[in-house]
Amino acid sequence: MLDRYLVRLDSLENVYDKNGKAVGFKFAVRNANYRGNFLSLHNGYYIKMDGVVYPREVQKFEVNGKPPRSFEELKKAVYEHWDYDDEGIVYVEKEGGLAPGKHILEFQQSILAAYGYMPTDEEWVKNPPVPGSGAGSDKTTQIVTFELELKEGGPNNG
Repeated sequence: MLDRYLVRLDSLENVYDKNGKAVGFKFAVRNANYRGNFLSLHNGYYIKMDGVVYPREVQKFEVNGKPPRSFEELKKAVYEHWDYDDEGIVYVEKEGGLAPGKHILEFQQSILAAYGYMPTDEEWVKNPPVPGSGAGSDKTTQIVTFELELKEGGPNNG
């Protein structure tokens, strides 16, 4: 049910390096679990933008005022919490970024359950499930489609 509210629709932007070259894109997300979660349980996202799948390895996540981190780095953030009401930013590496205009995002959040014992818990800590497979999706059981619009602009003019 909350799946439809996980992505802020007006948040899609390109990401630029220090030379002004587009190196990817980013968008704002919310946490689907009303309890929030410890970042070490945050396993990444299924992201399919305009028919192209971007695996967890090309994703980074920014929250709590800290710079973007890989999900391998977040595995070690066992005491850092992402509260339900706080927005996070997902960064995706893509040479050249995205073209201005409308884009179709297929999306699923993968956060391992923070309570109760599941037979998969120990295995998923050692070998996290691939986002989008449904395994480890906690409160986001479906892949949800969003239409986002990237506004004209560049590194210096929005």
